[in-house]
Amino acid sequence: MQDSLAFSYRISPSSVSIIIKETLDAIWESLVDEFLPPPDENKWKEIAENFWTTWQFPHCIGAIDGKHVKIRAPPNTGSDFFNYKGYFSIVLLAVVDAQYRFVVVDIGAKGSQSDGGILKNSTFGKQMAENNFRIPEKDVFTPIGQDLPYFIVGDEAFPLKTNLMRPYPGKHTDKQQRVFNYRLSRARRVVENAFGILSNRFRIFHTTINTNVQVADKIIKATVVLHNFLLARKDHSGIPTCSSYEDGEVPGLNPLDGVAKTGSNNYTNQAGDIRNSLKDYFNGEGSVPWQEARVMAGYLPNPTPQ
Repeated sequence: MQDSLAFSYRISPSSVSIIIKETLDAIWESLVDEFLPPPDENKWKEIAENFWTTWQFPHCIGAIDGKHVKIRAPPNTGSDFFNYKGYFSIVLLAVVDAQYRFVVVDIGAKGSQSDGGILKNSTFGKQMAENNFRIPEKDVFTPIGQDLPYFIVGDEAFPLKTNLMRPYPGKHTDKQQRVFNYRLSRARRVVENAFGILSNRFRIFHTTINTNVQVADKIIKATVVLHNFLLARKDHSGIPTCSSYEDGEVPGLNPLDGVAKTGSNNYTNQAGDIRNSLKDYFNGEGSVPWQEARVMAGYLPNPTPQ
């Protein structure tokens, strides 16, 4: 790519390399404060309200997932960047709101790592563990009549915590647990759709990024903040929204490859109680008309890859 640009504009490849890096840095620095600012308590509550009205999932402040971005094999790194799908990658770990906007991102983790491990070692994960990310204090969720914390929803790659909900594990779940898994997967689907929109907007994600890790990081950062910028302008370039799809799945989007599901099933009693309370609510007062048919059909918006 750099060679062709150098030939087209009659400049040296080294000059093209410098221009690309400076442009990527300029995009990030110009847009990040407005379109990817650190969320505060009011922002988290706004996100939770949007998840409630759009996806009928209470106290959810985002959906989290990690996706592989293909890169050229970095020199002298052995298998550090080699992932379970058989290629070299870095991971984009992201929390996404109900409108497919990136809220928090961690970029550049080695492809051999799992989602749960990346979250644990990231700045965001450490701040979550220390309850130091300005997440609102728990408050009463009237339909279940008890205090409910605010939490992020994730898949099987993540541990169950009071501020991070994941599905019930295993193939032998009962009907009520399957209803909970369906409702959680429906809300969590927004992060898959965000990755799909990102990769369809910026076609570089459909190929191997043929540069070093540092520049690949800059490319991902620039595209993430441009993604939010374009959504803020309501310039969707013909990409469908999923507000009209009851399961939260937009047909035709090709998300980036997922990270292996290696989450732990260890959790505290408090986290388990919160999940059980939500399960009871989704099977009672908080049920939606179509959920039983979907669960009986064995449908989940994002089945675990084999």
